[in-house]
Amino acid sequence: MTDSNPQDRFSVVIVGGGAAGITIAAQLRHQRPNLSIAIIEPSTTHAYQPGWTLVGAGVMTLAETLRQEGGLIPKDVTWLRDSVVSFDPDANTVTLESGRVVEYRRLVVCPGLQLDWDKIEGLPETLGRNGVTSNYSRETAAYTWECIRHLDGGKALFTQPPMPIKCAGAPQKIVYLASDHWRKEGSLHRTEVDFCMAGDALFGVAYYVPSLQKQIDFYGVNLHKKENLIKVDGEKREATFQIVGTDETVVRSFDMLHVVPPQSAPDFVKKSPLANAGGWLDVDPTSLRHVKYDTVFGAGDVLGTSNAKTAAAAREQAPVVVSNLLASLDGRPQTGAYDGYGACPLTVSYGKVVLAEFLYGGKVAPSFPYDQRKPSRFAWLLKTEVFPRLYWHGMLKGHDVKVKHKVKESA
Repeated sequence: MTDSNPQDRFSVVIVGGGAAGITIAAQLRHQRPNLSIAIIEPSTTHAYQPGWTLVGAGVMTLAETLRQEGGLIPKDVTWLRDSVVSFDPDANTVTLESGRVVEYRRLVVCPGLQLDWDKIEGLPETLGRNGVTSNYSRETAAYTWECIRHLDGGKALFTQPPMPIKCAGAPQKIVYLASDHWRKEGSLHRTEVDFCMAGDALFGVAYYVPSLQKQIDFYGVNLHKKENLIKVDGEKREATFQIVGTDETVVRSFDMLHVVPPQSAPDFVKKSPLANAGGWLDVDPTSLRHVKYDTVFGAGDVLGTSNAKTAAAAREQAPVVVSNLLASLDGRPQTGAYDGYGACPLTVSYGKVVLAEFLYGGKVAPSFPYDQRKPSRFAWLLKTEVFPRLYWHGMLKGHDVKVKHKVKESA
């Protein structure tokens, strides 16, 4: 083991203080108050990322999506404001950037994913100016709204990188909201809107595609499949796309460019013995326990599972991890099972949402007694009013709040 001090030893160590980490810590406190728990998280600000699409559309302010991290850490949970450098699962230890070595009996790995802005040539230098923006960045989500409301005709490009990414629906949500704004302003007819996606399907669950295609057609959006953004020249206002599977490239000019960056597991996970071949955390997709190390569990966007990477998924995963982790400590059978639930409220206009809900394998799993492929004002109210409150006052406090049916949220 290690010669670390007693204060560096915990029953449960949670890596990551985001949606999954805080929720799991809170649920553990409720169910087992005497457990010693630590959360390792370097950030001092916690963001409700599902709100950033609404920030980019002028519906919500950035401040409404942010809270002080320290105010969200559950009482009697130790906050280690530090970053993980490496894991030693054979020794049940985690080494931090400060040099501190932390021992655990059980480890929960949920640090989210990383946004690889630098994988697109020229993007970091021009992001946040020259009409180049992204709702995936806290620093530029508000700039998206500036770009949208100041564009009076011209060319607007929206991109989507190869999967997997956090909330696969988010790249197209802002396409619809921007187009709806320009429609209401009377400028859509002189605005060329292009949605360039690296994949070949508008959405990963075929059941919802016809409904979304109808929105693409309604707004007159040009949909370009198998086009992956590889370079941005902000000064020239040019974006270069590679045709997937070929060496061919296409250069498109723009007045506004909304970029969704490539995404991957955090580097410290990628290079660890906990990663699978793709760099993601290697867990059993049902139990969420590591396939090799019995003392390690995972949740959230870092998982190498096939579910959608959404806050809704983290919310469903949390009680499974808590149940199996406590059973593991007690030597009981681990019966918690995650079914792959994910949700994506697709904002197809101001005031209307297509509420996509699904399980592993793309099995549709609606929570409400109406055809959720149809754009709904009810789902818009869930997205804008109910889900944020549930997040801050229910999920992060460890309460599995239900509103009539199962209500969950995505990015």
